Amino acid sequence: MKSLLIAVTLLIPVLNAATALGWYPRLEEESWRDPEQPFAIVGRERSYIPGPDETLIELARRAGLGYLALTRANPQTDPWAPAVGREILLPYAFIPPQSLIEGITVNLAELRLYLVWPEQGRQRIRAYAIGIGSEGRDTPEGDYTITQRIENPSWTAPASVRAARPDGPAMIPPGPDNPLGEYWLGLSLPGYGIHGTNRSFGIGRRVSHGCLRLYPEDIRDLFPRAPRGTPVRIIYQPIKVGVQDGNLFLEIHPDPRNTFNAPEVEVRRQIRALSWQGVLDLRALEKAIAERRGVPVRISAN
Repeated sequence: MKSLLIAVTLLIPVLNAATALGWYPRLEEESWRDPEQPFAIVGRERSYIPGPDETLIELARRAGLGYLALTRANPQTDPWAPAVGREILLPYAFIPPQSLIEGITVNLAELRLYLVWPEQGRQRIRAYAIGIGSEGRDTPEGDYTITQRIENPSWTAPASVRAARPDGPAMIPPGPDNPLGEYWLGLSLPGYGIHGTNRSFGIGRRVSHGCLRLYPEDIRDLFPRAPRGTPVRIIYQPIKVGVQDGNLFLEIHPDPRNTFNAPEVEVRRQIRALSWQGVLDLRALEKAIAERRGVPVRISAN
């Protein structure tokens, strides 16, 4: 698989409730292959000043972010009553997964879908917040392809839903009540796909029966970019390390699977793979591992 170098400059503009009305940013950065360099940070962190009575649930929806991503990035903020006038971090910066492919890559650990495509001899990347399978209905990992593309799909209740709600509808036609939203991208794994939703507040959470949900705006954007045959890789990578301007960064997400008994061991393994030469800030490393905020944090001393 191709490895990518994606380099951008981190900027932190501050938005407020007035300027952000209707604002729905896209994460899109140019990238290119450079086998001599490791992965860098993609995207820009932003700050936001909430208005009166604004909640993080509403803000996540308006900003195109996953709810858990937003609350984890702001652990000291009450999601139902954020302090008016206090800046909130909008986590738009990230380190791409190690096994990112051209096509679609889904990292279940960070509840994010990446689309990578060629353009004028280069490669571009775009990221979307997603909802994934709930506990016991986990979205399966593996390599698949897009085999179906349906506009205005009908929803047929899967066996698990029929068993849990025998009195519920067996089928819902296209429309505002359809759980699949406006578009369906079926995977080569039968019964699973990428689709919209009529319940946007579930994006950025583990709420589905195994499929991947996107905000309505995002599935409209993704659908025309994902023809039949598009490769789809679904992975679980809660720890990611990258380098930006010679500095080492760590992005670590909560790991409900307890994949790593000693996260620091995995961090050091990834650092060795980068062949990075520098001095670790051990306090910053310990803090990042303890907090697991899901945002890139500098862990180098230089």
